[in-house]
Amino acid sequence: MARPDKAAAVAELADQFRSSNAVVLTEYRGLTVEQLKELRRSLAGHATYVVAKNTLAAIAAKDAEVEGLEESFVGPTAIAFVSGEVPDAAKALRDFAKANPMLVIKGGYLDGKALSAEEVTKLADLESRDVLLGKAAGAFKAALFQAAYVFNAPLTKTARTVDALREKQAADA
Repeated sequence: MARPDKAAAVAELADQFRSSNAVVLTEYRGLTVEQLKELRRSLAGHATYVVAKNTLAAIAAKDAEVEGLEESFVGPTAIAFVSGEVPDAAKALRDFAKANPMLVIKGGYLDGKALSAEEVTKLADLESRDVLLGKAAGAFKAALFQAAYVFNAPLTKTARTVDALREKQAADA
């Protein structure tokens, strides 16, 4: 029979798996408490960083129907439950891992698919949602200006031709 404290921990982890936009698994072996605090501060607003036992995390992932992470639950495991923008959280983890090589990104889970460590790094290379939306808006605006120019060109050409004809008639007279 399962102990009540472990059952509660599994239920809490399963809820976090279900409610997160994405999940990133890391190995934190060798990091000090101060470094973990610094990591949590850098993730604030983007993700919640939780140290979990592998067996409990694996059971919670299975309960939450998160597939493909079983092989990542080896060694000391900490889980970043992303609640904000996924690229922002991935960037924070990547940047912290560069400054502190003891942090190893094992993989992740996004939109029903398990991610490798390389795929999490690719997510970190994405620009934020606001920047991508700004670029899309700029592209739409440019296309509208170009269309307006194309529609306006025949009228402008006609007006110039009429002016040229009037000047020619005035010069001939």
